[in-house]
Amino acid sequence: MNKNKALYLLTSAVIILLISSCKTQQRVTFSDIAHPKREFRGAWLSTAWQTRYRTMTVSQMKNYFVNTLNELQAEGINAIIFQARPYADAFYKSELEPWSAFLTGTQGVAPEGGFDPLKFLVEECHKRNMELHAWLNPYRVSASENDMFARDHIYRKYPERFVKYGGKVYFDPGIPENRKFICDVVKDIVMRYDVDAIHMDDYFYPYPIAGEGFPDDNSFATYGPKQGFSRNQLPDWRRNNVNMLIQDIKYTLLKNKPWVRFGISPFGIYRNKKSTPDGSGSNTNGLQNYDDLYADVKLWVKNGWIDYNMPQIYWEIGHNLADYKTLIEWWAHNNYDGHLYIGQDVKRTMDASTQPSGDNQLNEKMVLSRSYTTVHGNCFWPAYELLDNYKGVASRLKSDYHKYPALIPAYTHMHKKAPKKVNKVEEAYTASAHTLQWTSNGDKYDPETAQYYVVYRFAKGEKENLDNPQHIIAITRDKSIVLPYEGGRKEYKYVVTAVDAFHNESKGKSKKVKL
Repeated sequence: MNKNKALYLLTSAVIILLISSCKTQQRVTFSDIAHPKREFRGAWLSTAWQTRYRTMTVSQMKNYFVNTLNELQAEGINAIIFQARPYADAFYKSELEPWSAFLTGTQGVAPEGGFDPLKFLVEECHKRNMELHAWLNPYRVSASENDMFARDHIYRKYPERFVKYGGKVYFDPGIPENRKFICDVVKDIVMRYDVDAIHMDDYFYPYPIAGEGFPDDNSFATYGPKQGFSRNQLPDWRRNNVNMLIQDIKYTLLKNKPWVRFGISPFGIYRNKKSTPDGSGSNTNGLQNYDDLYADVKLWVKNGWIDYNMPQIYWEIGHNLADYKTLIEWWAHNNYDGHLYIGQDVKRTMDASTQPSGDNQLNEKMVLSRSYTTVHGNCFWPAYELLDNYKGVASRLKSDYHKYPALIPAYTHMHKKAPKKVNKVEEAYTASAHTLQWTSNGDKYDPETAQYYVVYRFAKGEKENLDNPQHIIAITRDKSIVLPYEGGRKEYKYVVTAVDAFHNESKGKSKKVKL
């Protein structure tokens, strides 16, 4: 056993002993920590400020995306968070917003042949049974006042709906037409692309700049009093603007494609304890979602306006202002039975050290994230550092933490009924392959039916246990797999289950096979 694995097992055991003294809902077993069958394993694939894409031909970009997905899949990643709308522009064909300058070098200029990166990535992700979450930045419009906008950009049509702050252009969140436009963008994406979720990160009202107030006096004067807010309630009015946007996006999804999820990845601190009269904030001392970005994430989770929450807990364990342990515990106890995933900063995690061992903090963070039953997975920032195997992070995921595949946790608040079992699990022979195949009532346009399948294998005499991911040999959208040849004398039981779009799993259908 290597040092890292031994440390992982030891840390797991210690944390379990500590957790056993906590409330029942926080207890987990060792097997859950080491190899959970269900776990969100995401990676953010950013496009803003990436120069790589605009220097590629379409052929090169396709090859790059295919190699990227192959590598991330090998590392156990089961969801890609792709930045499809970085600055009120698009990495997809849109009638509402121009092609992104980060894609072609000039905003509004289409890639050769009209290549659509979002369409391509959705298809390639689904071939690998990986999810694709379309990541949109709601209010950002430019990185500087000098950015050149395409002729048909909405800023050119309605400049009065925008403000300049810190040398950058933003949608004014207080103007109702802007909320409608952002919802139109969401509707356009979900109706034309088979995305699994809409995702937004931490950029709501912009990060505050010392000595410069956000210039929304005009929109407040126009809408604030009508909505019942006085001047001294400006922060509440701003929070209400973001609340309305979040509600409207969720309602847009419910009206058009109710199975598409909505997730937020907020800044890692909701509120500091010293800022809350009742002391309900975290024992931290940093920028706050509620007070500085006007993002009341806790309310959104509590009211079910979002389907998953993914706070960016990017700091180190032991950070003096924002300790990772403090924050993961706070979020774990404030998730209101929702889906909670932890945003992990790869570089900061791998650069930090755990004392007294001196090892990096990946092991301790992974064990901590799996030690709360109210935490359901992780997402890694950025995907590029996984691809570069920064300080061995990808190798560790492959060999330890993602050694076995995982299903994404079921979204039972959206739909709780399991799909029908598969039928007719049979062997089949062709001139080139020995296969296991099955039939099902799966319909890609009916999210409550089978959308993909899980295949388990058990040796003769081995107890059937579908809760153990070590027995999973395939997670596929196909209705067959190729079987290996092992001499024709070994007998196995194969079990196939169906999983719907909400990740509810059916009971299994089995077949004994000699290989």
